[in-house]
Amino acid sequence: MSPQQKLARQIGAHESWARTDDRAARTAPARKAALERFERQVDPDGTLEPAERARRAEHARRAYFLRLALKSAQARRARAGKSTVGGGAAGG
Repeated sequence: MSPQQKLARQIGAHESWARTDDRAARTAPARKAALERFERQVDPDGTLEPAERARRAEHARRAYFLRLALKSAQARRARAGKSTVGGGAAGG
């Protein structure tokens, strides 16, 4: 995708969100699908009580996002390490 295409898509997205009255309603289908994914992960056979399934799904969701945060921190640390090797201002 060219920089111009990317910019045009960003403009379109911002204009679309500017016309959205109910942000929660617009994103509800995606949130529902994500929750169902975690529920299927913790209860693939559908045998748990709904409350227990929801409790476990919430923990699975939290673990998923914590795992993303960990990977992000590791990537930032790796990039920071590469930028200072042999080329830092104090290394002169």
